Amino acid sequence: MSKQAEFAVILKMNPMFADLGADELQRLSNLCHTQHLSSGEVLFQKGDPGNALFGVRRGQIRIETGATDGSRLTLNFMGPGDLFGEVAVLDGQERTADATAGETTELFVLRREDFLSFLEREPKVAIKIIQLLCQRIRWQSERMEESVLQPLPIRLARRLCALAEDFGSEVHISQEQLGIFVGAARESVNRQLQAWRKDKILDLQRGRILLHDLTKLNTIARNE
Repeated sequence: MSKQAEFAVILKMNPMFADLGADELQRLSNLCHTQHLSSGEVLFQKGDPGNALFGVRRGQIRIETGATDGSRLTLNFMGPGDLFGEVAVLDGQERTADATAGETTELFVLRREDFLSFLEREPKVAIKIIQLLCQRIRWQSERMEESVLQPLPIRLARRLCALAEDFGSEVHISQEQLGIFVGAARESVNRQLQAWRKDKILDLQRGRILLHDLTKLNTIARNE
């Protein structure tokens, strides 16, 4: 399968492009090129011009921002099959967060000028994008509510389950990164993970978490 065909599959899996026909997807995917990043390499920083839409072919991208105390807040993880950069590629404004490769990564890249030309020819895609952006706003609101109202075990279980959906039962993430992601101190995260380790829900290794009982973890995440 060619890289363009792979990108077409990723686009088809995304709600934004799910209703496009095979020919439309092919025309859009033919506009892309690929970009390689080493682990830790910065793709873009907050304030950079929004000039492209990205799809992860392989690897991992961390979407981050800096806090006033100098710490880093991880907003999201992007894994194979994920698209990101929709907001900036539409309005052409500055990037609202940083994007860094969490491991060796290959990306599909669709330039803004090519994407907008396509949207002019395919207005139904523009409607889908509006719907997707509304979903993102709802997601951010839910995360804010969750960080304030839900106890740590539920927040942590939900994040691990979400990561498992993208990366499988072996999640490559440090406890410090996970703590930033759920808005908790590393020590608190470690205590909860150790408790789950004793219950054989998961196992801990350096820089990664092995999820053995996703059924139990999902039950905790649903607060059942």
